[in-house]
Amino acid sequence: MRVLLVEDDPLLGQAVRDQITRDGHSTDCVGSLGDARRYEQAANYDLILLDLMLPDGRGIDFLRELRARGSTVAVIILTALDQVTSRIAGLNAGADDYLVKPFDLSELSARVNAVARRYSGNPNPLVTLGDLEIDLAAHSIKRDGQDISLTASEWALLEALIQRQDSILSKAQLEERLYSFSDEIGSNTIEVHMSRLRKKMGADLIETIRGLGYRLRNDR
Repeated sequence: MRVLLVEDDPLLGQAVRDQITRDGHSTDCVGSLGDARRYEQAANYDLILLDLMLPDGRGIDFLRELRARGSTVAVIILTALDQVTSRIAGLNAGADDYLVKPFDLSELSARVNAVARRYSGNPNPLVTLGDLEIDLAAHSIKRDGQDISLTASEWALLEALIQRQDSILSKAQLEERLYSFSDEIGSNTIEVHMSRLRKKMGADLIETIRGLGYRLRNDR
């Protein structure tokens, strides 16, 4: 997924960014509402991790702005405000989940993955593709009981294809899912990752639609 992290604490921000990146998501990190607004306008994010108390305003106002103009981006609030009234206000403003600081990074990963599955229309983390058993929550793939190891980028590609199983995803759409603004992208990076994914999971798993992009085959 493409994730926007809005957090003004640099140490926490770096820890969260490292965790989300290890999970295979591309992450842009900003520390103010002004930057959050600019970044959100510049990219199609799948998820926003939003602190409520920021130097130039309140995160909940940004959330209300998003929902007022019809944005359906997933939002998880990260905040030190642990009062029940604060949690209710955040959820009523349109947040999908709420995590109180300090929190365990593994719990954050679980909540991010759960929200992603709900938005993809398939809350079940277990997916079967032919002879492959895929656990999206545990980031594990097995064939006949044998583990198949994927890199973070390969996982990100596979998850994107699973979430949009009936759609063709263009190279540009996949690049946006995999990379943040600070990443350097090679001209054939997606092709290289796709080639490696096919070698590990089966050459006929991913269909190339010439001139359009890639699609996961569901007839295996």
